[in-house]
Amino acid sequence: MEALFTSTAVVALAEIGDKTQLLAIVLATRFKRPVPIILGILVATLANHFLAAFVGAQAAAILEGDWFRYLIAASFIAMGAWTLIPDKLDDIEEKPARFGAFVTTVIAFFLVEMGDKTQLATVALSARFNDLLMVTMGTTLGMMLANVPAVFLGNELIRRVPLKVVRMIAALLFLVIGLWLAAQTAGLA
Repeated sequence: MEALFTSTAVVALAEIGDKTQLLAIVLATRFKRPVPIILGILVATLANHFLAAFVGAQAAAILEGDWFRYLIAASFIAMGAWTLIPDKLDDIEEKPARFGAFVTTVIAFFLVEMGDKTQLATVALSARFNDLLMVTMGTTLGMMLANVPAVFLGNELIRRVPLKVVRMIAALLFLVIGLWLAAQTAGLA
């Protein structure tokens, strides 16, 4: 359960103000059909984060040892620094969508999430916990917790939530996890 709860919290916080959350707002504004957009986010996130968690679990199985645990700890600390940098969504074009809300959302979310900090966090969380199912469920739940309100509330949510504070909290969470893992590997915790 630790893998599920940690994965949910890390991704939900890291996703606030992230480009995929901004994409959810753009899609909600463009299509005005929340249910297909939410289902598209769910499908894309499950696929993307399952693959990321699979990579993390395989890496953990192959690359054992303290050096790998220190590498995972360092990746959490690096993601904390990355979280402090605000995302912009400037590569979404304003041309009409070729597909409906669901397919457009699945494709857009899957592609935008590639190499994103929440995808890399999923790899690191899976390597840390070596629990493919719980990490995938947790990171997907975290994405949904952050993005479903964005679909319904859109720009109003972004205007009212102090993104700088949320980014700092998320960065601190990544830092704490990284330092805790490093201390645990060193035998200090």
